[in-house]
Amino acid sequence: MGSNGRVAGKVAIVTGAASGIGAAIAERLGEEGARVVVADIDVEAGEALAAKLGEGGVQAVFERLDVTSEADWQRVVHDTLGGFGGLDILVNCAGVAVGGQELLQHDFANWRRILAINLDGVFLGLRYGGAAIVANGGGAIVNISSVASKAAVIRGAAYCASKAGVAQLTKVAALEWAPLGVRVNSVHPGYVETPLVAELIRQAPDADAMRAAAIARHPIGRLGLPREIANAVLFLASDEAGFATGAELLVDGGYVLP
Repeated sequence: MGSNGRVAGKVAIVTGAASGIGAAIAERLGEEGARVVVADIDVEAGEALAAKLGEGGVQAVFERLDVTSEADWQRVVHDTLGGFGGLDILVNCAGVAVGGQELLQHDFANWRRILAINLDGVFLGLRYGGAAIVANGGGAIVNISSVASKAAVIRGAAYCASKAGVAQLTKVAALEWAPLGVRVNSVHPGYVETPLVAELIRQAPDADAMRAAAIARHPIGRLGLPREIANAVLFLASDEAGFATGAELLVDGGYVLP
């Protein structure tokens, strides 16, 4: 942390920051000198993380954000500009993966909920957070997609479609905003040790078998760690990645290789 950090002096909004990968990203950016807006719908956990970051010397604030709410996005961006004076980095990490259903029985409300959080939420982040970064003279946006944007998953229609949508939305934003000094890239994690993945495994008929099968899909032989995804995000958010835009960075232990 401090003046020599890789994102020193930058202001970052991280969505889904109360737990899992989002929390690791908020911590990693803070360690490298960013002022961080911890944005999440989970107030208790979000406030706790912002306090923890503050105790570690990071300038951090919590903002309640339902990523599917246009009004929430407008408020969070407005508060960020008012509190920190600008916006340089946006990480769209909020997402859900629960409620997998086979297509023949797929519930439309379930489909809409997953698409709303995973894809509409990224669109709104780009629309309002991206606009603030453009107005600030440029910066970096990292959207969290998934290996499921590349490899289809049974009972994963909504999740796979939403994450593939994030990948293409990222590329459109990268094309449109390259002349404006805004780089937009996506990170595609494999299965990572997070509360979200733990819940997916818990819901399986045989949780131990599900976990073993998940590990077996990764040639590296284990699930990922949140900090490993956060390190990739940090790179793309920093000036070290100054020539990278529209890129898809797979951090998946080799999941899509077989």
